[in-house]
Amino acid sequence: MANATRKRAPRREARVSRSYRLRLSKLRAAKRALGAATATEAIETALDLAVFQRELVAGTRALFGIRITSPDPDR
Repeated sequence: MANATRKRAPRREARVSRSYRLRLSKLRAAKRALGAATATEAIETALDLAVFQRELVAGTRALFGIRITSPDPDR
């Protein structure tokens, strides 16, 4: 009889309650643009996209050996 392997559920990261003062119009626009149902979902998705962008740029640099500069000179 083959060993049955259990799939482990991914460990959930602890959540922390925070308070932010955000413009309601900007939050509503982000929710629409990201297709998010809640403000929390919109913020988490936006943060995920920011991290992904950084990883994508780093990966492109490593792959092609080119430097990609931000269009925002303050970054």
